[in-house]
Amino acid sequence: MPRFDLVIFDCDGVLVDSERLTNGVFAAMLNELGLPVTLDDMFERFVGLSMAQCLRQVESMLGRATPEGFEADYRRRAQAALEAELQAVPGVAAMLDALPLPYCVASNGSHDKMRATLGLTGLLPRFAGRMFSAADVAAPKPAPDVFLHAARSLGAAPARCLVIEDTPTGTRAGAAAGMTVWAYAALMPAGRLTEAGAAATFDSMSQLSARLAGE
Repeated sequence: MPRFDLVIFDCDGVLVDSERLTNGVFAAMLNELGLPVTLDDMFERFVGLSMAQCLRQVESMLGRATPEGFEADYRRRAQAALEAELQAVPGVAAMLDALPLPYCVASNGSHDKMRATLGLTGLLPRFAGRMFSAADVAAPKPAPDVFLHAARSLGAAPARCLVIEDTPTGTRAGAAAGMTVWAYAALMPAGRLTEAGAAATFDSMSQLSARLAGE
């Protein structure tokens, strides 16, 4: 019997290669506010958090509220960057084609954001009716809520769900849900993901396909 009944993918950084683009925009905007952060700092402090969580961190760093219109400006500039450059994570389409299990996506991002990024990369039809957002539940990752919501909606027991994540925040959420987490470590140090609770790490979608074929 297969070990898993459902594979739950995070979206940004796992299905779509958006993290570098959107965090580059965010870093530039924080630089404009006088915060000298780098892209590496963004991956250390912000990747995997919801926008509300990110803004709270920025306000703590600034010691004041962000300027009026900051979030709207970020969303506009990030969308422009995504429309110009966004691609699917290399190997994702082939991996999904070969996947022998039901799958879905569960993200801290909004439904609009998932529809936009999955749509730009041609992946959206693969997830029709199987998209879950932290906006649907009480608390975003690292709380387990969105993963439990996805499993419950698709009739899968948490212990038989496999989560594919790329951040410590998401990895903690999957582990807290009682699910197995395999972490994609293309951009994040594998050690940080293992410390957060990942049972295994991989750095290419072909490696994920091979692992799943062996289950």
